[in-house]
Amino acid sequence: MPGASRSRIVDALGEALKVQVAAPPEDGKANAALCALLATAFGVPLHAVQVVGGASRARKLVAIAGVDVAGATAVLAALGAG
Repeated sequence: MPGASRSRIVDALGEALKVQVAAPPEDGKANAALCALLATAFGVPLHAVQVVGGASRARKLVAIAGVDVAGATAVLAALGAG
């Protein structure tokens, strides 16, 4: 959800995350903020995170390079999806 008061991961829903970003949904700012937030959460460099589907929609598909299943599972578990 763009335009939130702060950027954060709200909830983990299985393999999906509900995320809020403070950046406005214009000129790719919200997508950039999403990528930055996920890069931090998954411990990867910013260039490893890319929106690969739904760039102009609320529901997006994001690819994160350099994270294996065990690493992703650990992050999701820490967020409450484990």
